[in-house]
Amino acid sequence: MKETVKLTANFKLDGPEALVEPLFSTYKAILNEALTHAHAKGITGFYRLKAEVYRDFRAKWPELPSHYIYTACQMACSIYKAFRKLKRRGRVKADKPNFNKDTIMLDDHLFSLDLENWTVSIATPQGRVRFRLLHGQYHEKFKAMRPGQAWLVKRGRELWLKVVFSVEVELREPNGRVLAIDVNENNITIASPSGFRQIRTGERPIRTAYFLKRRKIQASVRGKAKARLLAKYRGRERNRIKDLYHKLANEVLRVAETEDVSVIVLEDLKGIRSHIRRGRELNGRLHRWSFRQLQAIIEYKAKLRGLRVAYVNPKGTSSLCPSCGAKLSPNGYRLLRCPNCGLEADRDVIGAWNLAQRYVGSFRSPRKPGHEAPRWEWSREVPHGRKSPRCPCGAERLSIQP
Repeated sequence: MKETVKLTANFKLDGPEALVEPLFSTYKAILNEALTHAHAKGITGFYRLKAEVYRDFRAKWPELPSHYIYTACQMACSIYKAFRKLKRRGRVKADKPNFNKDTIMLDDHLFSLDLENWTVSIATPQGRVRFRLLHGQYHEKFKAMRPGQAWLVKRGRELWLKVVFSVEVELREPNGRVLAIDVNENNITIASPSGFRQIRTGERPIRTAYFLKRRKIQASVRGKAKARLLAKYRGRERNRIKDLYHKLANEVLRVAETEDVSVIVLEDLKGIRSHIRRGRELNGRLHRWSFRQLQAIIEYKAKLRGLRVAYVNPKGTSSLCPSCGAKLSPNGYRLLRCPNCGLEADRDVIGAWNLAQRYVGSFRSPRKPGHEAPRWEWSREVPHGRKSPRCPCGAERLSIQP
């Protein structure tokens, strides 16, 4: 089975920035006019919007390459659909959408990459302008990938190019061995055929420290310095968390290769934030937790190595007994006990175990005739914790240093 994996690469540009500077104000004007038209007529389809505004826009900006109008219409439709959705939910106070970022969407007619010489040429009203791509060892892997859409972004006085690359990978056939991952605010628990492993991430104290830092700045700093400091610490937090997530994903894949699994099972947590109602402080913590980013990093790294990734419904995985299906009862700090069969384990171990069993059970579907159901066996050797005749209730605890 083949699947396409998409990755985004960021390149800082070195070249005649002044030649593309006017493009940003022009593109912003085109996009906002397209947004106004889409909002006035309720248009969400790209082809209809382009058909209705293209002639007027070409007459107004005759010197501009036509594909800037195409990409502006694409972005306008995307922004308007998102605005309308948020408006229905009461999460937007503005009457109409507006675009004020220094970002330009480029298609394959507006830019061309040369990764052998690390250059890019960008179409402008004065002709094509060539820039040098500042790169590192990380960017070498993109030479074997196919470029798609890109975004030209201005950050202060710097120009950046964000390019979406795609590569087709061959996913290995299921071999009955899976790795299930229960993602939590301050740790992840891995269930593998040989047992359980818990990795403490330290994400919660990082998030809390930067939250308190920003709150202090908001209370004591005024003017432009306030915005500059808030942006500075937001960027630091984002970079530390991203680095942590990549280290976690690499550790997960190391375990996957050691265990010779073919599938990584993750929780389908879509919409979880809309159900968080646990008090102001805890709500804030959970809303700052970017679990989906971690899952996305694990997913693309796994697929690049030929591993399949599956998402399963996590409902009840931390409250039902994986042995008999009965409702579990609290039995001390983070421990759960089954009143029916006597199983006792950490709640995160229970969650990861149930995720694995829920996915393995899907192989027994009659819709897949001739597919032999794989066996799932758990190791009884556990480094820490009390042992149970029915399940390992301890977990190997590791730590990832951010």
